[in-house]
Amino acid sequence: TWHLKKIPQIVRERTFSLDSPKFEAKTKLELNSVCGIECQRKLPVSSLSDLKNLLSYETVFENGTRTLTEVNVLGAVLDPAGNTTTRRPSRKKRQVYGTDSRFSIYDKRFMTNFPFNTAVKISTGCSGILVSPKHVLTAAHCLHNGKDYVKGSKRLRVGLMKTKSRGNGRKRKGTSDGMPSFQWTRVKSTHIPKGWFKGVSGDIALDYDYAVLELKRPHKRKYMDLGISPTIKMMPGSMIHFSGFDNDRSGQLVYRFCSISDESNDLFYQYCDAEPGSTGSGIYLRLKEPNKKKWKRKIIAVYSGHQWVDINGEQQDYNVAVRITPLKYAQICFWIHGNDGNCTQG
Repeated sequence: TWHLKKIPQIVRERTFSLDSPKFEAKTKLELNSVCGIECQRKLPVSSLSDLKNLLSYETVFENGTRTLTEVNVLGAVLDPAGNTTTRRPSRKKRQVYGTDSRFSIYDKRFMTNFPFNTAVKISTGCSGILVSPKHVLTAAHCLHNGKDYVKGSKRLRVGLMKTKSRGNGRKRKGTSDGMPSFQWTRVKSTHIPKGWFKGVSGDIALDYDYAVLELKRPHKRKYMDLGISPTIKMMPGSMIHFSGFDNDRSGQLVYRFCSISDESNDLFYQYCDAEPGSTGSGIYLRLKEPNKKKWKRKIIAVYSGHQWVDINGEQQDYNVAVRITPLKYAQICFWIHGNDGNCTQG
C-alpha cells in the first residue's frame, strides 16, 4: 500500500542572478564515485542548515540566463539512524549481469500507452520520465558534471515517443507496429539541486543526482505521479521497474525489472540490466491506494546509472538509483507547481 506521509515544506527565500554558464562540460554517462555502499552507511545526518544549502537550486533558462534560489526547509524530520542499509547478497561486475533480462517494446499498443508512454529521450543522450503536463524528471549528471553544464544542455530538447509505420504509412503484413520516432520539444528551464555541485558537496554527491525540466509547451499525454520511496521490505518482491532508451538498442524503448540488493536513506543499489542511455529513467512501483481497491504506479527513484567505486582499494561496481525521499518529493513537487500547496501529502 502507498502510505501517506507528512511532507516537509520547501519555501523560497531569495533568488539571485548568476553569470551565464559556459556549457563546456562533456556529457559523461558513467560516473566514478568516491562514496560507495560502505561509505554511505557512515555518512553523518545532515543538519537543517546543511539541508537548506543542499536543497537550494539553480535554474537555467533557454536564453542561457541562470539564477540561484535559496530555500528554507520547514517540518523536516532528521533521521537519527543516518544512512543505514539492509545487507543482501549481491552479484558484481558489468551493467548487464548474466543473461540479459531487458525487454525491447515493439508493439504500438504498449509503446504509446501508460506506463511506457511516460518515458522520454533527452537530447544529451539520457532518458527521463513525464511527471506533469509540462515537466520531465531526469538525472542531474545528464545536464551538469558537478562543475559546469554539458555542451548539449544549452539548447536542450526532450523527445516524446510517437510511432512511425514502415513504408508509405501502411503497415505491411508480418511487420511490427513500427519503431518509435520522437516529437522533439524545447526545454524552457532546468532545475538542479545545489547538492549536486562539487563546490557544495566536495565531490559528486549521488544523493542529489536528479533534475526537473520544464517544457515550452504542454505535451497532453498521461504522466506518472511522484511517490515516496518505500524501504525494500515494503515492496512486493523488492521489485522495481523502469523503461529507457539504452544506447546498445538504438531506436528501441527498453523495459526491465529486478529486485533491489541494498539501500541507504538516499540510494537504491541494484543489478537491473541497463546500458548508458537509460540513465535518468524514472523507477516506479505499483502499489494499492490507501483505503481503495485501486492499484497505482508512482515514481519512487531516478536511475543514476552504472557506478564504479573504490572500496578498500578494490574497484567494485553496481547500478544505483536516487530515492525520492520526503525532502526530495517536496522539492520536485515545488518545482512542478511553483508552490508547496499541492505537496503536503506524499
